[in-house]
Amino acid sequence: MLVEKPARSFVMGIRMFDAERYLLNKSLVQIEMEELDLRGVICPYNFVKTKLKLDTLEVGSQLVVLLDDGEPIQNVPKSIMNEGHQVLTQEKVDAFYRIVIQKEDV
Repeated sequence: MLVEKPARSFVMGIRMFDAERYLLNKSLVQIEMEELDLRGVICPYNFVKTKLKLDTLEVGSQLVVLLDDGEPIQNVPKSIMNEGHQVLTQEKVDAFYRIVIQKEDV
């Protein structure tokens, strides 16, 4: 699934710039994102499944992981960062959490 990042504009002097497009030769940034729904999966299987999925992705790709409250959201992001990847966002959505991980070259 390709997600088109929304452009954020700002004023620099009197000229209006689209920050994303300006920095990337005036083209929209497209980031490949896959989703892994691990709601209902217990520890440590949720981390193992996340790690295995990351192994299939290209460096720089992003993975959306859905996790339950409690041990999963406490442990999986820490373990992923210990592996050398980045956790870009972590947000609560209803009764679960949505985290976005960026695969790094580890």
